[in-house]
Amino acid sequence: MVSKTDRKFEVRRRHARVRRKVSGTPECPRLCVYRSNKNLFAQIIDDVNGVTLVSASTLDKEVKTKHSNIEAAKEVGALIAKRALDKKIKTIVYDRSGYIYHGVVKELAEAAREAGLEF
Repeated sequence: MVSKTDRKFEVRRRHARVRRKVSGTPECPRLCVYRSNKNLFAQIIDDVNGVTLVSASTLDKEVKTKHSNIEAAKEVGALIAKRALDKKIKTIVYDRSGYIYHGVVKELAEAAREAGLEF
C-alpha cells in the first residue's frame, strides 16, 4: 500500500536542513519568512542575541493586500526592506523556512532586493 506524504513533515525537515546552514549575526541578520494560507510574515532576526530586529506582515496597516498572494509578497518585501534600511541593516541572509523558492517566497525576496537589501 502506498502511503501519502506528510507535507508539513517535509517542510519541517527542509527547514531544519536550511537552519543548520543559515544563522543570523548582528552584522548580517537572517530574514525569515513564514506563510500561512491567509497571511505572510517576515522577520529580520539576530540569532546570536536572540532578538527580532524588524518585522512586517500582511496584517500591518501599510500593506494594502490582506492575503497570502504575490501582490502581498511584493508589498511585505518592500516594507521589510524599508524598515531594515531605516535601522541601518543592509546585508542579510535569506531563510526561506523550508518553503520552495517559488511563488510568494520568491517574490518577497525579489521585492526586498529591489528595495535595497543585499543577499
